[in-house]
Amino acid sequence: MILENTATIKAKDQTGVNEVLTPEAIDFLEMLHTKFNSRREELLNLRKERQDRLDAGEKLDFLPQTEQVREGDWKVGSIPADLQLRRVEITGPVDRKMVINALNSGANVFMADFEDANSPTWENVIQGQLNLRDAIRRDIDFTVQNGKTYHLNKEVAVLKVRPRGWHLPEKHLYFGDMPVSASLFDFGLFFFHNAKELISRGTGPYFYLPKLESHLEARLWNDVFVAAQEALDIPVGTIKVTVLIETITAAFEMDEILYELRDHIVGLNAGRWDYIFSAIKKFRKQEGVLFPDRTDVTMQVPFMRAYTNLLVKTCHKRGAHAMGGMAAFIPSRKDPAVNENAFKKVEADKAFEANNGFDGTWVAHPDLVQVARKEFDKVLGDKPHQKGMLRDDVQVTSEDLTNFNIESGKITEQGLRLNINVGIMYIGNWLCGTGAAAIHNLMEDAATAEISRAQVWQWLHHPHTKTDDGVEITEQRVLQLIKEETEGIKEEVGLATFKNCHFEKASQLFSELVLSKCFVEFLTLPAYKYID
Repeated sequence: MILENTATIKAKDQTGVNEVLTPEAIDFLEMLHTKFNSRREELLNLRKERQDRLDAGEKLDFLPQTEQVREGDWKVGSIPADLQLRRVEITGPVDRKMVINALNSGANVFMADFEDANSPTWENVIQGQLNLRDAIRRDIDFTVQNGKTYHLNKEVAVLKVRPRGWHLPEKHLYFGDMPVSASLFDFGLFFFHNAKELISRGTGPYFYLPKLESHLEARLWNDVFVAAQEALDIPVGTIKVTVLIETITAAFEMDEILYELRDHIVGLNAGRWDYIFSAIKKFRKQEGVLFPDRTDVTMQVPFMRAYTNLLVKTCHKRGAHAMGGMAAFIPSRKDPAVNENAFKKVEADKAFEANNGFDGTWVAHPDLVQVARKEFDKVLGDKPHQKGMLRDDVQVTSEDLTNFNIESGKITEQGLRLNINVGIMYIGNWLCGTGAAAIHNLMEDAATAEISRAQVWQWLHHPHTKTDDGVEITEQRVLQLIKEETEGIKEEVGLATFKNCHFEKASQLFSELVLSKCFVEFLTLPAYKYID
């Protein structure tokens, strides 16, 4: 369907599309696309060039050309009143029921996710925009088959929105012969339809920015924000964002990222799962870098401790909030023993973050909101944050950030099987339209699935890698385990679900990803062609 002279929708008819893609909204998106897409592509090429250098053995270090920024005495801009207290933030996809439950969860902030927790079917991205529009105007409810109706409470969480990353296209909307950037699509539509409404209600257009790899990518976002605000006659600086530090390259440029976005940024977040994936991906070919089972890569290992300590220190030095990582546990309604053990781990994790100076944290399930809040309350008391904890004790070097030594870590058959199982299970759910999937009592999203397939790829492509029982990880062994785990999934989910959710295709895709000699940058890129 051709909408304007250069705009074309390449998708099946979808309820609500005309409410979202109005002529005025399309003009706004086209303006963003025309101004910024070529720069986006240039920056993606810089990512590839940097990866080539890392593959050749280059080490990461702080940038000498931006030393003045790191050493300078500057602060980020003002932070709105409703973003001062962010003790517990809940994240989740943008389906209608989730939006209502998350806003009602008791969390301070709800991050509505078009990215890792969302499978970007045309229906999901269009309905997600409508769901958020309705929630902002308090015109949202949801009725399930048994007649139970969900609606918003009087008091709800502050809304933040995470658009998809710079690397992703939105294949359903083209300008000329180019698909629009998924980042610009998600951000642009939400901002165009809701910015003034949010301001009129005493809040504002607030965002999370994912997967930045450099301060130049932050600069691009800042320029997008300035253009968007000027186009709608909204004061520059009204948009407020938190950037996820979830790539290892961005960890070396935290000051610079804050500086580039200083009029718009309020904090950084320790996106732990993507960060682990990024470390594996970036150093996948470097000699001597081989990661153990994902369960051994905890927040206590050297490179993760260094990264989180530096994040807190950098944020507080610049007057920004430091947000902790995700608690991905999903409580079981059937097994109290599982819950008791998991709650203890969540409590310990959140106590560790609070004592290290974080101002708030993330959870994936409403039942964890109070668990996390309790640990932060113990440390912060009635203070909204602890930006006064400057962490002058922290001195982090480039060697600390790349110290991948994990003394007790092992590569086990159980870890290999778990990675294969989670990878296939997640891809199957994603192909079926679910971006956040409860697997083995954990909320798995694209980031955790990426860890799983990246580890299998690395173990398979590092010469003579063995599990701790002395058996080499070969292509034949991996293919046999994929076959066994696929059969186990079929038994677990049932034949109908196995077929309907394309688990056979998921297994095939996982095999292709881990066997390929070239490492595919993001699994969602080849998987995207299989969804409508």
